Amino acid sequence: MKLSYMEEREEVCQLVKDMFDRMMTNAAGGNVSVRVESGKFLMTPALMSEHNRCRLKPEDLLLVDMDMNILEGTRKLTREANMHAGILKEFPCVNACVHAHARNIMTFASFELPIPSVTEATAKFGNIECLPYHPATTKELADATVEYFRTKKNVLEKHACAVMLARHGIIIAGKSLDEAYNALERIETNAYIVLNSKLLVDNPILKVAKLQEDFQPSIFEG
Repeated sequence: MKLSYMEEREEVCQLVKDMFDRMMTNAAGGNVSVRVESGKFLMTPALMSEHNRCRLKPEDLLLVDMDMNILEGTRKLTREANMHAGILKEFPCVNACVHAHARNIMTFASFELPIPSVTEATAKFGNIECLPYHPATTKELADATVEYFRTKKNVLEKHACAVMLARHGIIIAGKSLDEAYNALERIETNAYIVLNSKLLVDNPILKVAKLQEDFQPSIFEG
């Protein structure tokens, strides 16, 4: 059987490989979806990270409708497809979703703390909020994610928008795959900087080198 949307399939395969290689997700999971036409989207399969280390072939992707019926493909559909379908169905301006477990973002998600934006590259996203905990793959989590993005509809119409899932990871919705993935790397780098900036506070090495004079970034106030 000849597969449809080969260009989009190849794009997703390259993206998830990059995502894994660049430590934007890990073997615990992550998934990607992209709208290919009205009412249809391509979805990465279940266990793409755990079993495949994000090395997918175009035929591994599933063509799915908004009710999560598989139109093309033989792999198992990830149980997190409900979250992707909910977002794509609700927001016509969103054409791609990236869910990932980037390690620095996971630090904040695991403790249900927002990530403050401290870099110019993340200024347009603002602070990244964390949803209250709902078990992974559940309808409750999918519904909570869609409801959050409803409050950010005006943002989604301009650029990508992200929210963390407590103890789980992050999901980013964007107008394109590139936009969603670009936001992921920007937010992960920002999270890394926030965590490492603590090393600049009361650092004896910097004081000896006369490179620090009571450095107290405002994000640590209170």
